[in-house]
Amino acid sequence: MAQRTDRPSILSDYMALPGVPDELLSADGAIRPAWARLIAHLDGLSPEERERAFARGAQYLRDAGVFVRQYGDGKSPRDWPLSPVPVIQPAAEWQALAEGLSERADLLEAVVADLYGENRLVAEGHLPASVIASNPEWLRPLVGVKPASGHFLHFVAFEIGRGPDGGWWVLGDRTQAPSGAGYALENRVASVRSFPGFYTDSNVERLAGFFRAFRDGLNALRREEDSRVGILTPGPMNETYFEHAYIARYLGMMLLEGDDLVVDNGRLMVRTVSGPKPISVLWRRLDAAWADPLELKASSHLGTPGLLGPIRSQGVTMINALGAGVLESRAFLAFLPRLSRVLHGRPLSIPNIATWWCGGEAERAHVRDNAHAMLIGSANSTRLPLEPEAGAVLKGDMSGTGLDLDAWLAAEGRDLVGQELVSLSTTPTWQDGRLTPRPMRIRVFMARTRNGWQLMPGGFARLAATGQDPSAVSISSGGSVADVWVVSDTPVPEDSMLMQPGEVFVRAAPGLLPSRAADNLFWLGRYVERAEGQMRLTRAYMSRLPETPAGGTPLMTALGTYLDDLGLDMTEGVCRKIERTIALAVNSASQVRDRFSVDAWASLADLERTVASMRKTVVPGDDAASAMGVLLRKITGFSGLVHENMYRFSGWRFLTIGRSLERAIGMADLLATFGEWTGPHGGFELCVEVGDSVMTHRRRYSVTASRDTVVDLLALDPLNPRSIAFHIDEIRDQVSLLPGANVHGQLSDLSRAVLRIHAALSVHTPQSLDQPELVELEKAISRLTGYIQAQYLD
Repeated sequence: MAQRTDRPSILSDYMALPGVPDELLSADGAIRPAWARLIAHLDGLSPEERERAFARGAQYLRDAGVFVRQYGDGKSPRDWPLSPVPVIQPAAEWQALAEGLSERADLLEAVVADLYGENRLVAEGHLPASVIASNPEWLRPLVGVKPASGHFLHFVAFEIGRGPDGGWWVLGDRTQAPSGAGYALENRVASVRSFPGFYTDSNVERLAGFFRAFRDGLNALRREEDSRVGILTPGPMNETYFEHAYIARYLGMMLLEGDDLVVDNGRLMVRTVSGPKPISVLWRRLDAAWADPLELKASSHLGTPGLLGPIRSQGVTMINALGAGVLESRAFLAFLPRLSRVLHGRPLSIPNIATWWCGGEAERAHVRDNAHAMLIGSANSTRLPLEPEAGAVLKGDMSGTGLDLDAWLAAEGRDLVGQELVSLSTTPTWQDGRLTPRPMRIRVFMARTRNGWQLMPGGFARLAATGQDPSAVSISSGGSVADVWVVSDTPVPEDSMLMQPGEVFVRAAPGLLPSRAADNLFWLGRYVERAEGQMRLTRAYMSRLPETPAGGTPLMTALGTYLDDLGLDMTEGVCRKIERTIALAVNSASQVRDRFSVDAWASLADLERTVASMRKTVVPGDDAASAMGVLLRKITGFSGLVHENMYRFSGWRFLTIGRSLERAIGMADLLATFGEWTGPHGGFELCVEVGDSVMTHRRRYSVTASRDTVVDLLALDPLNPRSIAFHIDEIRDQVSLLPGANVHGQLSDLSRAVLRIHAALSVHTPQSLDQPELVELEKAISRLTGYIQAQYLD
C-alpha cells in the first residue's frame, strides 16, 4: 500500500536509543529491508484505521480469555499485554540462529547426560562438584536413570538478546519445563487479526509445521499403540495454566494433573471414567521436584506418588527428563563455553552472556575489579542477568547490605556469580499512537523431532516498559510482549495442523476422559442449570414485587421464604448467591479449559462479567426482573454453544447428566412446594412460569392452570424439556452409554438406580404424584450423584 502524503510518516518522530542496535533502523538510520513492507503498510493506514486494526487483535485475546496470572500484585489475573507491532527477523538470519542453537541444545544434552551418567565432567575437573551439589534442581534419586527415549531433552527454550555488536547472545537456557510456546501461538493469531490481508502476502513463516513435527515426535515415543501422550500441568492456579490448556487443545492431547495419574504394578496409568488406562509419554509443565512426593519434595500436592518407578523402568518418557532443570542455573553459563570445547572440540557459535563463577580466586578478582559493570547474585538463580533477585548486587552497589564486597565474595564466592550487564537491542512498540523503541529479548523454542532439533520459526518477544531500563523486560515489571515474524524473501507454503497430502485418513477413537475432567463437567452442568433456576425464580419474584401491597400476599410471602431457604436475598437486585453460583461454574469450566471452544468460554466469562457489573447498579423490582431476562439470555446462549458444539462422547454425557439432574431436582422441589391445592393462590401459575412453559400450557390445556395440568406438564410429560420425566429419560439414555453401565448383561448400581426412578415415575398419574411422592422423588434423584461419584469420579 502506497504511503499517503497528506500526513506525516509514523517514523517521523521515531528515534532509536543511542549506543544500542535497533531492530527497525540500521546504524545509518535506514529502514532494514525486512521491515520496509510493514512500515509502508502502517503508513498507508489512517490513525483510525490503525487503531481499529490493533483493536481487532486485542479483542481476540479478550474473547479467547488469554491472561497472565501474577502473584502478590493484587491484580491477578491480568489481560495479556500484547504489543500489536511484531518483531521482524529475516529468514536467512533465523536459519543461522537455528544452526547455532541446535549446537547448543546438543551440548546441553551431553552435559545433563554426563551429570546423571558417567559424571566425567566433574571427575576430570571441568565442572566444580559444588556447583552441582548445591543446585536444588540436582535430583540424586535420578542418578543412573536412563530416559526411555534415550534423550534427556526434547523441548528447550533459549532467552536471546542482540548485543552491541549486532550479534545474538544467549541470556539463559530453559530446560526445566519451558513455557511460552502456547502464548507465541496466541500472539500469532492476534497479530493475524490485526494484519489479515497484509500477513497473508508477507511471506511470514508459519508455526504449525513446528508443532506438528513435535507432536508426531511425541507420538512416536509411545511404548504401546494403546498408550497415550499427555501434558502434565500443576493446575489452574499456575501462572501459565492458560497456555497448558491451549496447547493441549491445539495438539489434541490430554491435559492431566498429578491426581489424574496413578502407578499400578509399575505402570503409569490415567484414572479415567473407563478405568485406568496406560500413558507412556508425559510433557510435563511443572517443576521436577514436585513430580513425586514419595522420593522428591514430600510436601508436594501436585505430583503423583511413585512416579519415579515407571521412569526408572523406562515405562514412561518424561519431556523433559526429571533433573534436567539443573542446567538452568546462572552458574552453568560460566562453564558452557569451556564444556563446548571439551565435549565438541569447538567454541559455541552463539555465545552466552559473559559469566564468572566466584568460586575461583582469579574469577573473584575479576568480578571484584569489574563489579561496577556487573550483576552479582546467586549462582543457583535461574533469573536472567537483567532480572536481579533479592540479595543481588547491581553495579557494585553494596549500600544497604551491611557487607563489604571483598568479604562477601570471599565468604560466599562458591554460591555467587558475576554477570556482565548488557544493553539489549531495541524494537518498535506502539505506544500512545506512535512507534517507540523499547529494549527487547526473545524466547525461542527448539523441539526434538524425528529429523533432529527444529527451531520454531518465530518466538515470544518481551519488551521493556521503558526505553532506558532493560531490567523491565518482563511482564511482572510492566513490560509487554510481541509476536515474532520470520520473513522470507520468497513465498512460504501455507501450513496447518490438518492432514498433509499423502497421509492416510483413519478415524481416531474418541479420547479418554480423566475422572477429574468428568467431575468438573458434571458439576459445570449442575452449576449452570442451578444458576438458571435461580435467575428464573428471582425474575418471578421481582416482576411481582411492584404490584405487591405493603402487607404482602400469601404467594409472595411463601415465595420469599422459599428463596430465602435457597440463599437468594431479594433485598439485592442481583443477589450474591447467583454471582457465587456462576463463579462455581466458571471455576469448574476453568479446570477443563482444554475441552471448551473459545466461543463457549467467552460466553461464560461474559456472563460472569455481566453479573458482577449488574450487582453494582441493579435495584429490586422491575429493574431486577429485566436484568434477570438479560442474564437468562446469556446463560442459555452458553448452554446452546456447549450442547450444539461439543462432541457427543463421555465428556458431553457427564455435562448433560449434571444439567438434567439439577433441573429435575429443582422442578421436583418447586412442585412439592407450590404445586399443591393447599398452596397459596397463584402457585400453579408460578410453577408454569418458572418452568418456562407458559405457552406450552396454553396450547396443551384449554383450562387455567390446575394441579393436574401443572403436574402433568412439568413432572410427567416426556416431551416437555422442562419436565422431570424428560430429564429422567435423558439421564437414563446418557447413563446407558457410559462405560461400565452394562457389563455382560448386568446393570451397574447407577443404572439400576436410574431405572428404578424411571419405572416409578412412568406409572404415576397427576393424582398419584402428590407432595410426599414428589419429596421422595427429589431425594431419589439427588442420590444419583452419590452413585455417579462412586462409579466414575472417586
